Order: sequence, then structure tokens, then C-alpha cells
Amino acid sequence: MKKLKSLYHGHRFPAAVISCAVRWYFRFQLSLRDIQELLFERGVVVTYETIRCWCDKFGKDFAHRAKATRRKPGSIWHLDEMFVTLRGEAYLLWRAVDEHGTELDVLVQKRRDKAAAKRFFKRMLRSNPVPRKIVTNQLRSYPAAKAEISELAKVKHLFVKAAARLNNRAENCHQPTRGRERRMRGFRDSKRAQKFLSCFGTIRQHFALKRHLLRASLYRKQLAVQFVAWREFTGLAQNPSSAF
Repeated sequence: MKKLKSLYHGHRFPAAVISCAVRWYFRFQLSLRDIQELLFERGVVVTYETIRCWCDKFGKDFAHRAKATRRKPGSIWHLDEMFVTLRGEAYLLWRAVDEHGTELDVLVQKRRDKAAAKRFFKRMLRSNPVPRKIVTNQLRSYPAAKAEISELAKVKHLFVKAAARLNNRAENCHQPTRGRERRMRGFRDSKRAQKFLSCFGTIRQHFALKRHLLRASLYRKQLAVQFVAWREFTGLAQNPSSAF
């Protein structure tokens, strides 16, 4: 029987160190140099550029596996867009979440027109089932694009005013991105921003439980379950803390 290669085949550092560094980067508002310092404190000497390479290589795969372990997405899409600045140039970050606040997808685009909305809808349909209802702001690009996509043409479309705060599920999901944008002193490139944000939301939400709704004991119990799942799909045989 052919033995499968390890996910970390060819890497000098242990899997626990790599997995921990990638998790810290996408879970917390830490820079690459912050993680370098935290690892150095634990006796691991590694450059921040190496950590960047780890995040680029493993981030997408870890995010995909984290997405596969979460519950089935809801049947209502809440869509919203926010402006981000890349080297002084304005871009739009399109985001979709379900009725539970779970991030479904993000897409960085230059424009806010029908073609951009249509591109986002098609991207959503590639990885999510057809929704029962779509909730958006009053941007006219949404209904114009939706009418040209056969799968969504008959889906109920609800419009809300921004001032009404009825679409706050999508708007609230912008907040961690804003914090991360400030911590990174802005995004530099649209492709790197897309790559980072596609991983950031999924990995962050894997651990970001709604602690304000849980008793402390129940919160710790559920968080422990999330850590076990993380060790399973990142290929770790033991708790990473024992490797330092």
C-alpha cells in the first residue's frame, strides 16, 4: 500500500510549529514579526519571511478544511460591500454571510457595477447551494446581475436601507477585516488581499465562538472541540503546546 506524503513533507520545522504559526497569523491581529518573536520566546528561531511562506502555502488548505468541518451553511445570503484602500487606490471587498453570521465568501474587485455583482454571484454558486432568500442593500447592481443568472432569477430578494441596520450580519463581519487592515497598515495588492481575506474569515471564525452567549465552562468545552478538529485537519498527532 502506497504511503501518503505528509502535508509538511520537505519542511525543516515540525508540523506543530508551522500549524501554530499559521493559526496565530489568521486568528489574531498579529504581524509576521510578532509571530517571529512569540516563536523565539519558545526557542524556535525562524525568520518572518519563512512564516509568510508558511501562511501562503498552508493558509488556503487549512481554511478549506476548516470550512468543510463546520455546519451546513444557511439558506439566506446577506451580501454587502466595503471599501478598502490598496496603495492609495479604492477597491471594493464584496462579502456574503448566512443568517447565522458565518462567512460564505469574499471577493476583492475594482468596481461596483453589474458585472462585478454578477461575478460575485457566480463565485458564490460554485461553492454554495442556491439560497432561499438574498438580503442586500439598495445597490442596483445586485438585482440587475441576479436577473441574468438563471439559478437566482426566482430567488426572493429583500432590500434594506443601510440606516435600518437590518443587514448587520454582513456589516458586522466587516469589523474584523477593518481591524486587521489597520494592524497591517493597509493591504498592498489586490491578489494578496484576496488570498489573505479568503483564509482569514474562515480560520478566525473556526475559533471565534459567541462567548457572550455561553457559560464559561461551555465555552471552554466548545473551544476544546475546535482545537481537536484543527489538529485533525492540519495533521497534528499531539497538542502543539507540547512541541515547544
